Amino acid sequence: MPKYCPECGGVLKFDRVNRMFICASCGAMFSREELDEIYEERRYRDEEEDEREAYLKWWLSKEKE
Repeated sequence: MPKYCPECGGVLKFDRVNRMFICASCGAMFSREELDEIYEERRYRDEEEDEREAYLKWWLSKEKE
């Protein structure tokens, strides 16, 4: 699991007492489940953007022919 804050990009530290990840920069707190959901959503969004970008490159190369 990446150890960076989804809010600010800061370093996440695990607090054993609260069982939460806390950002050292902005103080945001996340459970493991919340981080998993956020990272999964971002990965899915990045994959969609990659597909759109590949289609755009294909479309632009097609128009030149």
